[in-house]
Amino acid sequence: MSFIETFSEQLNSPQRQAVETLKGPLLILAGAGSGKTRVLTYRIANLIASKLASPQEILAVTFTNKAAREMEERTLQLLHKMSVPVFDRLWISTFHSTCARILRDEIHLLDYQPFFAIYDDTDQKSLIKKVLRALNIDEKVHSPKTFQSRINEAKQLGLTPEEVTKKPGFLMDEMSLKVYTTYETEMKKANALDFGDLLLKTYDLFRMYPDVLERYQNQFQFILIDEYQDTNHIQYLLVKQLAQKHRNLCVVGDEDQSIYSWRGADITNILSFENDFPECLTVKLEENYRSSQNIVEAASAVIKNNTQRKEKTLFTSNNQGEKIISREENNEYDEARYIVSNIESLIVKEGYAPSDFAIFYRTNAQSRVLEDQLRSYKMHYKIVGGVKFYERLEIKDMLAYLKVIMNPNDEVALRRIINTPARGIGKTTVEKIETISLDQNISFFDAILYVAEHRLFHSGAGKKLRQFYQLIEQMRTQSIDMSPSEIYLGVLDAT
Repeated sequence: MSFIETFSEQLNSPQRQAVETLKGPLLILAGAGSGKTRVLTYRIANLIASKLASPQEILAVTFTNKAAREMEERTLQLLHKMSVPVFDRLWISTFHSTCARILRDEIHLLDYQPFFAIYDDTDQKSLIKKVLRALNIDEKVHSPKTFQSRINEAKQLGLTPEEVTKKPGFLMDEMSLKVYTTYETEMKKANALDFGDLLLKTYDLFRMYPDVLERYQNQFQFILIDEYQDTNHIQYLLVKQLAQKHRNLCVVGDEDQSIYSWRGADITNILSFENDFPECLTVKLEENYRSSQNIVEAASAVIKNNTQRKEKTLFTSNNQGEKIISREENNEYDEARYIVSNIESLIVKEGYAPSDFAIFYRTNAQSRVLEDQLRSYKMHYKIVGGVKFYERLEIKDMLAYLKVIMNPNDEVALRRIINTPARGIGKTTVEKIETISLDQNISFFDAILYVAEHRLFHSGAGKKLRQFYQLIEQMRTQSIDMSPSEIYLGVLDAT
């Protein structure tokens, strides 16, 4: 029995068409709650079960690690039901993870080491501040965050500093361009990439080495992209590079749900897909399985006023549901009072529990007024979200140690741990090391040893720096014969 015959009853007609159409470009316009994840997972499983492709020949790209994990789990469950063994790892991941995986194998061609560090937003801002100091730019007058935004925007558009100068339409002032250029030099010295680099360096790699591009084109014979309406320009360019040869590209998205233009998402990517791939088939998923009729009808009434959209009409077989209440208050305080008083009324009069309610808000700043009201009503509540695991101070500190052990030229990580835990190495000492690093044209790590050996500081500071340098060197030497878990425990013991 074929895959479609086995699972036919679990798919509606448009979903079945999307799952069955395996070759050639395919545009799936998936309204909210219309089962797009089901279609993607069934499609991947069908490719493997039908023996059109091995797991290694399929690339599926999502926008979050959580979505990638869910898609992989559901795909493997489907294949298990079909008794289809999967021995290779599936390439289901985010754009950034996919590019990082490629670059670990290929980045030596761009004159980087494969154990490059990946800088997050905090690391990036820290390096930009260093660049501003080196260029004598006052960060109180010129915000590091502004330069960070300009650099990230350039990378989202696929523009290196050299290409910015050739792009008169891209407005970057002379100071910003100088910061961008110096920032890139420092990143290279640190053997580090930021999030934008993961995409831009992969794109550059494919441009500069057509044989490498062809190798990945031949590997990824079938490509699936989720949330295509949220792709930015560099992601669009990467997809075109990889899909150009076999053209077995399936993109899933909904231009009505495009909400990330503020961070570079380009809605024209999905709107012009049929121009990029004229031979494509378009399938519309219009049945909503998630929401009540009232919600679907209200959402459709609002979104139909959009001018940049593909024609589609959402419907649902669900019940009518509760009426939607729209209320406008004079200010945030009245709004919070209205919300909390209504929750209390429902708890007292209808027996609901506080855990039955959720309050959504668009910015973190809005929570304070709501929290004040909840406390005034003595109502228990929990803020969902908080600090992400990898953003916790102790986790970032540990990762910084591990990064330096792998790559002592990672200055951002090195500066983070030089006085963590406290060693009596203060800000003034660190700034002097930075100055010597620039003057002698040596790495920050080598500057630590230079300062200690040349006794440029008083004996106490010099001794502390020498001890820190020796600690890192000792851990680097020991790590050669240790597993990652042993290195981790070694760092804990040493610090």
